[in-house]
Amino acid sequence: MMLEGRATADATARYASRFPTLPGNFRPALGVSISSIGIGTYLGEPDDETDRAYEEAIKASLRGGINLIDTAVNYRFQRSERNIGKAIGELVAAGEIEREQVIVATKGGYITFDGEVPPNPRAWFEEHYVKTGIVAPSDLVDGSHCMTPKYIGTMLELSRKNLNLETIDIYYIHNPETQLEAIERKEFLARIRTIFEFLETAVEAGKIGVYGTATWNGFRAAQTERGWLSLDELMKTAREVAGDAHHFRAIQLPYNLAMPEAVTRSNQFAHTGKATPLAAAKAFGLAVCASASLLQGQLSRGLPPIVANAFGGFATDAQRSVQFVRSTPAVDVALVGMKSVDHVRDTLETARRRPATVEELMRLFQQGEEPT
Repeated sequence: MMLEGRATADATARYASRFPTLPGNFRPALGVSISSIGIGTYLGEPDDETDRAYEEAIKASLRGGINLIDTAVNYRFQRSERNIGKAIGELVAAGEIEREQVIVATKGGYITFDGEVPPNPRAWFEEHYVKTGIVAPSDLVDGSHCMTPKYIGTMLELSRKNLNLETIDIYYIHNPETQLEAIERKEFLARIRTIFEFLETAVEAGKIGVYGTATWNGFRAAQTERGWLSLDELMKTAREVAGDAHHFRAIQLPYNLAMPEAVTRSNQFAHTGKATPLAAAKAFGLAVCASASLLQGQLSRGLPPIVANAFGGFATDAQRSVQFVRSTPAVDVALVGMKSVDHVRDTLETARRRPATVEELMRLFQQGEEPT
């Protein structure tokens, strides 16, 4: 029996009120109260030991003041979604949290196996995707990405089952810019339109709350690059599909001390003209989740002294890196991949301090160095 409901304003406000020692940790986005730090579930081996570690890390996050969980159907071949479903279900059953206090985001777009790599991946793919009619060979891009209503619909149902959730709060199309490696922009926008139409029906059916695009290069690329994504084009498509009541409400893109393009590259267009990705997202009223806050651990140690000078009072470079991301105006959530309780505890130490001011962030640049 799937858990009913989705995150609500009242329930998330009650959750936030439980953590008075985390000043500035919760902020309004998507009509609910969302923690400034979210737990990501990308890294790790597809094995039982990692499963157990993730389940405990997710529980520690929810108990400690982190109420946004990010995943994807292909992360660890569906195992991360299943770990999330088990952890939430156990906490709800124990009365420690309410389903409506948690924001769960997942993604669809990449081909995934079931729990592990099969002995013959090609034969497995043919048996489970092609012969069943879920994927036509012509639908596949780069041997791994599919963006059709049939495939995304199948992945959405798989995610709902894995997560044991009747409604997924945020559903992202995963790295849609991958499609631009094989098709022209006009065809790409036509495919996006059909996906947005499908996702609007999923909202109406109560299967998802809102939808968006989770990217790696798309929103950071220069306009001249083939994989560049235009927020303006995506917003226009959403409005064409469902008017101003559309549910294209969130984006995800990498942003960290080593990848600052979201605030340094004016490659988007908004109402007022050229804009950075973050400025454009806010102009369009989109929630922003920043991925790769620690760049898969590379920014957790060895940062230059300028960072410590800008963010005094933190014990580790990892905490300083997370503080940079969560404090940047227009970033709603800084995602941190965490598969151990100790990592969760260390990260929550960052949330015990208020987000940095704009003036404090600017110290990184005022001292004459780049923040890398």
